Formats: sequence, C-alpha cells, structure tokens
Amino acid sequence: MQSFKSAATRAVNMTQGTQGEHLWQRGYYEHVIRDEEDLNRLRRYIEENPQRWGLDEENPLRPSALTPNAA
Repeated sequence: MQSFKSAATRAVNMTQGTQGEHLWQRGYYEHVIRDEEDLNRLRRYIEENPQRWGLDEENPLRPSALTPNAA
C-alpha cells in the first residue's frame, strides 16, 4: 500500500506541478479486502457506522459531551 501511495503521489504532483505536496490523509486506516466475508463485514460497518455517531467520543454534540462535568 505504501508503494502505491508513494507512486500515486509522485504521479499527481508531477501532473499538477505541485512538487512535495501531500496527497493522503495522515492516520488513515487502510485495509485490503481479502474475501467475501471481509467485504460483507465492511459493508455492514459502513451502513451501521452513522447510527453510532451519537455515541462517539469525538462527536462534540453527543449527549454526554453537552453535560457539564461529564466523564
């Protein structure tokens, strides 16, 4: 994956004339889908993940984040 991202970044920067510019988001989670079961698990995650946003610790609008002195 690292080789692909490096080659893609070089190609885009050469095409766009943007030498040294970053193309990829830092800390991005990458996963190679290996089989049908893995694909289906990821599909479920994508479908269900928005429903869990209200519980996410990084969601500034989750109910516990709005309560003073919440742990």
